[in-house]
Amino acid sequence: MSDNGSILRGFLWMFFISIILFWLPVLGPFIAGIVGGKKSGSIGNAIISALLPAIIIGLVVFTGFLPVFPLLGIIAGAGVIVVALLHIGPLFVGAIIGGIFSK
Repeated sequence: MSDNGSILRGFLWMFFISIILFWLPVLGPFIAGIVGGKKSGSIGNAIISALLPAIIIGLVVFTGFLPVFPLLGIIAGAGVIVVALLHIGPLFVGAIIGGIFSK
């Protein structure tokens, strides 16, 4: 198996490291971004990998509440997307740095 990296591999590394390092507000996502960006294999793959967690988590919360409480689903989904976007700043910068060092 070649070690070129992939979007899925970078996404999974970023996702799990972010969960493990949740208690480090800026440093945790930054570290996750660097590792995930390096595992992604390129800057483009790293950027896509960094954006996927925010989008997926927001959609899961939105669709989870939507059938039962539509208004709550919209509010909760929007709130999670806002929090995820705040989290994505350091993750995004780390992903770009990791993508640069993957070559």
